[in-house]
Amino acid sequence: MQKAIIGKKIGMTQLFDEKGNVIPVTVVEAGPCPVVFKKTIDNDGYEAVQLGFGDIKVQRLSKPLQGHYKKAEVGVKKTLRELKFSNFDSLNVGDILKADIFAVGDRVDVVGTSKGKGWAGVIKRWHFSRLKESHGSGPVARHAGSIGACSDPGKVVKGKKMSGHMGHERVTIKNLNIIKVDAENNLIAIKGAIPGPKGGIVMISSSFKA
Repeated sequence: MQKAIIGKKIGMTQLFDEKGNVIPVTVVEAGPCPVVFKKTIDNDGYEAVQLGFGDIKVQRLSKPLQGHYKKAEVGVKKTLRELKFSNFDSLNVGDILKADIFAVGDRVDVVGTSKGKGWAGVIKRWHFSRLKESHGSGPVARHAGSIGACSDPGKVVKGKKMSGHMGHERVTIKNLNIIKVDAENNLIAIKGAIPGPKGGIVMISSSFKA
């Protein structure tokens, strides 16, 4: 990726283009993100950059993490993410990435964690069909049915579609358009909706699709 930054989802609003058309946008507080550490091929076997985001009290971090940030001299951060950049050599520990690395019209990919939806049955979670209730279905019209695998392998196969916790998963939405960049306040307005609840952490990176 050529450009990337960590941000926090502020919420949704709407903007107007030159013709007066309404554009739904998601506002993200993007950065500032200091470069905390650089991983190199010689030391780690690959090249990557660690970015920090969001302030936090020092005592809330473990001693190893406190030392990690102290060595970088960037102050402690709540979120630490590792990203790969094509311009790896031009980035140095202590550099600050802000919202102005992006411009209006840029295409970006957004990665976030979807909103948790609680416990869900197989119809809502996996789109199973329900049984008819006219003849003998009883109280099991929305149940999953048999999960057995007979005598071989004699167990429920891992990955079986069953009821369970729904949501709170990593979601990537690609090729979104940046409508507005407020460099002074580190805000980016992205057309459409992005994953995650209000206040959720997201990663924005330049899209490979033109």
